[in-house]
Amino acid sequence: MNSMNPIDSMANNDKLFRIRHSLAHIMAEAVIEHFEEENSESKVKLGVGPPIENGFYYDFLLPRQIKEEDLLSIENRMKAIIESGCRFVGREVSAVEARSLFADQPLKLELIEAILADAGDAAEKPIPLSVYEHNHFVDLCKGPHVVSADEIDPQAVKVLSTAGAFWRGDERREMLCRIYATAWQSEEQLKSYLEKLARGRERDHRKLGKALELFHFDESAPGMPYWLPNGLVVMNELLAFWRAEHQRRGYKEFSAPLLNSRKLYEVSGHWEHYRENMFVCHDEEHDEDDIEYGIKPMNCPNAMLIYNLKLRSYRDLPLRLSDCDPLHRKERSGTLHGLLRVQKFQQDDAHIFLADDKDNSQIEAEFEEIFDLADHFYRVFNMEYEFRLSARPDSFLGDASDWDKAEALLKKVLDKRLGEDGYRVAPGEGAFYGPKIDIMMRDSLDRSWQMGTIQLDYQLPRRFQCKYIAADGERKTPVVIHRVIYGSLDRFLGLLLEHTGGNLPLWLSPVQIAVLPVSQEQSAFARELFNRLQEHSLRVELDDENKSLNKRIRELALRKIPYLVIVGAKEAASGQLSVRARSGEHRNEIKEEDFIASIKNEISTRTFYKS
Repeated sequence: MNSMNPIDSMANNDKLFRIRHSLAHIMAEAVIEHFEEENSESKVKLGVGPPIENGFYYDFLLPRQIKEEDLLSIENRMKAIIESGCRFVGREVSAVEARSLFADQPLKLELIEAILADAGDAAEKPIPLSVYEHNHFVDLCKGPHVVSADEIDPQAVKVLSTAGAFWRGDERREMLCRIYATAWQSEEQLKSYLEKLARGRERDHRKLGKALELFHFDESAPGMPYWLPNGLVVMNELLAFWRAEHQRRGYKEFSAPLLNSRKLYEVSGHWEHYRENMFVCHDEEHDEDDIEYGIKPMNCPNAMLIYNLKLRSYRDLPLRLSDCDPLHRKERSGTLHGLLRVQKFQQDDAHIFLADDKDNSQIEAEFEEIFDLADHFYRVFNMEYEFRLSARPDSFLGDASDWDKAEALLKKVLDKRLGEDGYRVAPGEGAFYGPKIDIMMRDSLDRSWQMGTIQLDYQLPRRFQCKYIAADGERKTPVVIHRVIYGSLDRFLGLLLEHTGGNLPLWLSPVQIAVLPVSQEQSAFARELFNRLQEHSLRVELDDENKSLNKRIRELALRKIPYLVIVGAKEAASGQLSVRARSGEHRNEIKEEDFIASIKNEISTRTFYKS
């Protein structure tokens, strides 16, 4: 799973991008003023401050811990700077001048040296560095920015929150204070966004997961969810749906070891390119370096081994191998976020081995099949998504020519499906062994997350010496499509909870029906009804506690149970049911067999009622 894309719909030259970028500089100036006014000896050390989706942030090394009241003061100072109408002026400076400008800013000096190192030997060709200045504040930055603060509405800016962030994402480095803010082009847009934030917090999957007793996180296993009985029901239903749909399409499911030798990951390239994201352990009975194991972060190497168990023919292709084993990936401290960013998760994986034909016909046809499957899945859940083409990262396996070929092919299938403007391109976001098409969705706070992914890989089948007998009798190397639809089931459920506000469709609900006798006189009939409903494999609960009916109804409503069957004297005498739906609909005098038939139909059709 890749990280959230920081800037989704904002292009670098977009006005909103420039407003937010400029405000990050204004925030830095305001923070310096705030702490120096408190203590002239206090020095604020500056990190970086980029625009992000829906706002911006800046990282600081502060002289003391920040407090809630500091944020209001910083916001007021920012508004005063905006109202001054200051101009933003960019210029290029030499390395010598840059070092002088930021002599008292060690983090900026570190960035300067990193830029120079990346650029090569500056002695042969001096490297100009870009800075931007407003008022008397100067920052290392390549822009773009607004021309003047007059372009910014001070009433459309809000400082939101703080968080800890390691310098340059390195847990061995300083912990900085990250201050988040949002900014828009008008006060009305800001108000609308803040209202959306408030609604989103009510739909936070972490809050819903606790209230509905779905999952639990414990400090003894950071980022590794405990699935409680209710949550495991949901996960098992998601898996059952996944299995049924894949069996219909010719996928063959396998399971592979959780722990694999370092040697396997050296062949695949994970040991070189992905080890920092892996949990690694040693065989305590041996001291040799080669007795090391990795807890698998993905199933790709195992799928290659299974393919190689026998020599395949072109007639066997495409060969679709699927799996849904638990995976483990190390995440940086501070990035864990409920089910949306975990260290242990289940991924609905598949590896499709295809003939490497000159016309790519089999590959293109398989992409169409996968697009159709993804569309079918997400329509069942009434969830919207978008595609992102993630291109070659800095560290990659294989030849650039293979990457060019793979990226051109992915672009071709996306253009055919969506048109040239129907998807985004994200340079550097590809997997180390191949470019990919990512399926992106949004959470309740409108943040973008990667869900499914479709990757085209020429590298791993070569590294594992996978072969098939082609029609001409020659041995050839297959091409592999790696793909997931849910992505991580954990993340998918987290977003589904936020999408539905916890009102899961009937087929996914841990408890589908609750039977409530009005009084003890109806308890016997209620229990008989409960037993009959269970015989139909429905998930039913009997609530005959010694509480008032209204109190029991309120408690069950908080648990978001889809149907409440109320059994009073009239219902017990007639055998007909009174049903309250979670939607608010009440139905009286329903025949038991009709109710059961309607419930079964709603389950089998996976009817979705968006909350």
